[in-house]
Amino acid sequence: MRMRRIDNPELSQDRESPNEGSVGAEKTITISRRAWFTLALLSSTLLTVFFSETMLLPAIPEIIQEFKITYGTAAWIFSAYLIVAAVMTPVAGRLSDLYGKKNVLLILLTIYIAGLVAGGFADNISFLLVSRIIQGVGLAAVPAAFSLLRDTFPPAKLAIAVGVFGSAYSAGSVVGLLVGASIIQNIGWHSTFLAIIPFAALVTIMIAKFVKEDRKVQQMNLVETPTQNVSRGKRKSFPIDIKGVAALSVTITSFLIALTLIQIGVNSQNILQIAGAFVASAVSLSIFVILERRIVPPFLDLRLLRHNTLLPSYILLIAAGITMFMIYPTIVQLVRSPVPLGFGGDSVDAANVQLPFMITFLVFASITPLIINRIGSVKPMIIGGLISLVGALGLTLFHSTEFALSTSLAIVASGLSITMTATWNMVVSSSPKEFTGISVGVGALLLFIGMAIGPALAGVYMENHETIDGVEGSYPSAGSYDQIFLTAGLLSAVTVVFALLLKRKASYLIHNV
Repeated sequence: MRMRRIDNPELSQDRESPNEGSVGAEKTITISRRAWFTLALLSSTLLTVFFSETMLLPAIPEIIQEFKITYGTAAWIFSAYLIVAAVMTPVAGRLSDLYGKKNVLLILLTIYIAGLVAGGFADNISFLLVSRIIQGVGLAAVPAAFSLLRDTFPPAKLAIAVGVFGSAYSAGSVVGLLVGASIIQNIGWHSTFLAIIPFAALVTIMIAKFVKEDRKVQQMNLVETPTQNVSRGKRKSFPIDIKGVAALSVTITSFLIALTLIQIGVNSQNILQIAGAFVASAVSLSIFVILERRIVPPFLDLRLLRHNTLLPSYILLIAAGITMFMIYPTIVQLVRSPVPLGFGGDSVDAANVQLPFMITFLVFASITPLIINRIGSVKPMIIGGLISLVGALGLTLFHSTEFALSTSLAIVASGLSITMTATWNMVVSSSPKEFTGISVGVGALLLFIGMAIGPALAGVYMENHETIDGVEGSYPSAGSYDQIFLTAGLLSAVTVVFALLLKRKASYLIHNV
């Protein structure tokens, strides 16, 4: 397989599009109706997934009660899904580079629908967890859909497509948050799966019929090159590095299992399990790196991780994932804890407090592409990080009322939305085209890992409990919330630092290419 040089960074959005302010060229570029229709269909995949996931969140108490399970067991309802999704995402990305993004997307959407059907008829926790594993495989469809955008939109307009696609996440979350509790209360939690099946099936059929794909890159990736052109190691006859996939899968699975055990609660009984999972993850990661250096073609070309544009972008995605999903469960706990350690609210109150976060995220994901087309991708990352920092400080200082909490959450959401939209645009546009699938898959994998680290980190902070006179049980202390919000502020500051590093590299390239 002939590989394009990726040792030197390529800021594709600077060379191919007016992302750094050259607006004049943009006026001559038009987008066809088919491209907009394709964008709507591809965005529907993200909307479908997160609509379903957000609806399921309020159902956890009902599932615990019906199946008579502990909160620790219930944590695996989301962890099993996330672990499989994280493992499958880079695999699906690599397969989409080799065999076509559309083909892989359709297969994974079909699997996701099968998982939804299974979840709708789950009558015990084992059956439900199996359905969640199947759905986790289907979630890997999202990066494949993301990658197709580059085949559909011209480089100068790619930021708009990325922004609209990303805003579908928020749209699905907002709708799911609004209607999920009502569906659960009136029809039952099984309906959170069944309600989305017709829409998911319709989206799959429409993509099969109307979405087109540029097959030139796929054909190039499948072309065999003479053995004498291979200098890094022994060539494989099979186009997928199975050993590398296995090693990476063990790495991700072990790491996320350890995080889930931490989220459930660290104690003398599971401390050895947690340590063992982390050790297994570290060992398998070392094996993965050794394998990828020797096998040609590798599953993941490690030069992508040294790419001067992609590496900081990946780090930004991890930080954003941690921040968002560290704050998300914290707000639910704060609202539902009894006074004076919380607001003493119910699930509806928690949803109302979180709703401004989702709406603001949606709004700014929609307008950020316009900002990117004016000032580039890097400056919005800096702006977004600074806004998130202000919001995190607001959460730390002013979270004594639901209004103050919602206001600060909305500020955090606007910053995160700007940063994530600009970062995804950077990843998609800067990836070597023949590696777009695996590159986006790695970005999604790292985002998923951040999403898993966030709740685990929040759980560690909230291990510090207090009791309330006259109230049974114990609840996270007031200080634990301060620690969480301060950590969110620190992650926002890290975002600003890496965005400034990207800006410096971009300026260097512009003046030296």
